[in-house]
Order: sequence, then C-alpha cells, then structure tokens
Amino acid sequence: MPLALLALAISAFGIGTTEFVMMGLLPDVADDLGTSVPTAGHLVSAYALGVVLGAPLLTAVGSRVPRKRMLLLLMALFTLGNLASAFAPGFGWLVAGRFLAGLPHGAFFGVGAVVAARLVGEGRQARAVATMFLGLTVANIVGVPAATLLGQHLGWRATFLVVGVIGLCSMAALARLVPHVPVDAQQGLGRELRALGDRQVLLGLLTAVLGFAGVFAVYSYLSAMTTEAMGFGESSVTLVLALFGIGMTLGALAAGPLTDRALRPTLYGSLTALAVVLVVFPFAVHVKWAALVMVVLLGGVGFMTTTPLQMLVMKKAKDAPTLASASNHSAFNLANAGGAWLGGAAIAAGWGWTSPALVGAVLTVAGLAVAVTAGVLDRGGRGESRVVAGAGTRGAREESHADVA
Repeated sequence: MPLALLALAISAFGIGTTEFVMMGLLPDVADDLGTSVPTAGHLVSAYALGVVLGAPLLTAVGSRVPRKRMLLLLMALFTLGNLASAFAPGFGWLVAGRFLAGLPHGAFFGVGAVVAARLVGEGRQARAVATMFLGLTVANIVGVPAATLLGQHLGWRATFLVVGVIGLCSMAALARLVPHVPVDAQQGLGRELRALGDRQVLLGLLTAVLGFAGVFAVYSYLSAMTTEAMGFGESSVTLVLALFGIGMTLGALAAGPLTDRALRPTLYGSLTALAVVLVVFPFAVHVKWAALVMVVLLGGVGFMTTTPLQMLVMKKAKDAPTLASASNHSAFNLANAGGAWLGGAAIAAGWGWTSPALVGAVLTVAGLAVAVTAGVLDRGGRGESRVVAGAGTRGAREESHADVA
C-alpha cells in the first residue's frame, strides 16, 4: 500500500479522536463552564451538525480544487476548530469551535476516499479506503481513551490542544506523502450534483442512515449499559469502549478485501450480521464474558458496513464521486443522531437499558431492506458498462454493471 494512505490514516485518527472524545469529557466541561451535563451534550450535536452541513457544502465549494490542496485546506480548518475549542473563553465559543471542527469531517473523508481509491490498482480500491478508515477505528482504541484520561488529569482544554497538534502533524504528512491528484477538467459542481441525484446513490445514502443508526442506538448508551446492565464498575467503561474500538478495527480489516471481491454481498452480509447481533445483545449482556464478546462483535459487524457503503456510492456516482462520497458521511452522522435519539426514547419509555439494541435491530433491518431493494432495481436496469472513478490519477475506467451488483 502507498505511504500516502498512512497520511490519510493519521488524519482520520485525529478526526476520530475529536469526534468521540467529547462523550467522555462532558462532565468535566460542564463542571468547568458552569453548565449541566445535558446542556454540555449540545457540544456533541454541534460537531455532528458541522459534519452534516460541511460535507456537501465544502465539497461543492472545492469541486475544482486539486485533491491534495483540498485535503490540506480541510485539515487546516479541522486544526483551527480544535485550537479554537481549546482556547474558547465560554460555552458559546466552545460550541462554535466544535461546529467549526466538524465542518471538514465529511468532506475530508469524501475527498480522501476518492484519493485513496486512485492511489492503488484495480481490485484493491476498497482495501485502500478501508486502510484510511483504520485511523478512525484506532482512534477509538487508543486516541479516545488517552485523550479522555488527558482531559481528566490536565483539563479538557489540553485534549483539544493535543488534537490540534495532531492536526498539524497530519498536514505535514499530507504535504509530504500524498502525490498531486488533478481534478478532471470536466468535473464541476453541476456534474457532482447530477451524480448525487442518481437513484442508486440516494438509496445507498438511505441505507447508511437506517443501517448505521442501529449501531449508534446502542453505542450512544454503551457506557450506561456497562454499569447498569452488564454489572461492571465505572472503571471498566474505558475497557468496554476500547473493546468496541477493537471490533471496529477488525471489521475494517475484513471489509476491504471482502468488498473488493463482492460489494453487494458484503453489504448484505454485514447488515444481516449486525441485525442478528443486535437481537442477541439484550439477552447476552447479563453474562459478563458474553457481554464483552457482544461488544466486540457489535463494533466489528457494525463497522464492516462502512466500506461497502462508501464504495457503493462512489461507484454509482460514476466519474463524479466526490460529493456523493462526502455526503455518505453526512448520512453516517444523521444515523448517529437518529440512532441516539430513538435509543434514548426507548430508555425514557421504561423499556430498559438494553432496549436500544432492539430498536437498533429494527433500524438495521430497514436499512437491509433498502439495500436489497436497491440491488434488485440495479439488476433490473440496463446491463451496460458504468463509468466509474479509475485507479489512475487521470480519466476513468469501464466497469461492468455486474461487478457492483
């Protein structure tokens, strides 16, 4: 694999760390800024809102910017947002800093996925994209626990300051290792918008919203489940979250080669496995060793869905995949927000701490239904060749319709 993928993975590590670390720092931030924990929770929403709005907006604005320069600009904005968070004088400024840090998230992964796919030969593109995503999964094993401990001992501002430094290191790695990737002379905002409007792209985005919401219906309350349902002490929460991160990493490692071999079957299989895990989850978590196994499985099969979903929208967007690729991360964050809201509603209704898993199973089955419907419609369409983003830095390649279906 090219060293440029390492630069993309380092950047993904920084983004993943700042995205998830706030969950562990909410009590410290609330205490320091004199607000309540529920109010401090708006900081999580501010980041997610930045992702949802920033992914299509920044990708559209930078549609004619060379890919390497675009990655550097996005990482510079990410670094600025985290430094602004570190030095925020009050809660409102911190909300603004978190929103700013979230703006480049989806656009970076969207552009980065297209660049990663172009750095390798045909048949290895999904593995290249999955390698970039490894930075995101490793952040949940190492970055988030370490940043949380740092914030608890040195103050939450130190966490965002360190993430800002990671952003600067990422910019240096991108500048040094990523080659120049020109933009297609015919590529522009109109072409990207037309590609985003493709029926298969829209169905892929809907699959991401519904299917991945099942993961976040549980993950959002995993800390509470650890103490309330699994019977572990508060000191074990970090371990449980790290096990989820290990599962995410294993899922990403498996998803790359499987997606390169058979995209839609990998998507169907991962969503089916996720639904099964979510159904079994409430019954297994009351046995401690089984609970830990289920956490790893949840992270693994949950994250195994991301690579095929990413590759699907890129391929179906044909030769203008960047906006569709970035919008996929808006879909993931909508899944984050929707899954967390529905899981919380189940708990508030008195259905129990493990009820979000069953809510998640329903959402995942809905996502699987959309994915299968899209596959049937795709096979029922014309069998002509599709033009998709190629492995080289220029042009495009022909790929048969059956390769994707």
